[in-house]
Amino acid sequence: MTQLLLLRHAKSEWDNPGLRDIDRPLAPRGQRAAADIARAISDSGLLPDRVLCSPATRTRETLAALRPYLGKENEVIFVDGLYESSPRDYLRAITQLGGDADTLMVIGHNPATQGTAMALAGAGEPAILADIAAKYPTGGLTVIAFDRDDWMGMTERSGRVTRFIKPRDLEAEPSGKDHQD
Repeated sequence: MTQLLLLRHAKSEWDNPGLRDIDRPLAPRGQRAAADIARAISDSGLLPDRVLCSPATRTRETLAALRPYLGKENEVIFVDGLYESSPRDYLRAITQLGGDADTLMVIGHNPATQGTAMALAGAGEPAILADIAAKYPTGGLTVIAFDRDDWMGMTERSGRVTRFIKPRDLEAEPSGKDHQD
């Protein structure tokens, strides 16, 4: 069984209109949210074996919050095709670069992150699926389980959504633990 973690970058800064989109950093709120989601990932035992990350500054900074929890054996691959892309591009990256990872994380952008979650979700708690479809906030994380041992040949609607973690839910919970919506 494999598990996919789809993480949308945390809240980015919009104060510098002259900055190229790819160079936008995280806002202070985004830095806090990235740290919260990283702790929730670690506390839930969801640490990935491999990470595919967009090259944008805000995705790299979201990844930086997770790095203290990753072991040296965790591989990180920066994938140009995850920036300004579509769910089809994400699926291509997952099948081509997932390798032998049991737990694969993709750190990217919307609307591709939300679209990928919806494309792969063949099953799961209806309320969670509806929540993902309604809005995929910055820092949001979807966990999708697959009844297969590899990423090659993965198809749409072949996964089961097991969790949808949002930063605002983590802020509201003093223990910092995630919950299922």
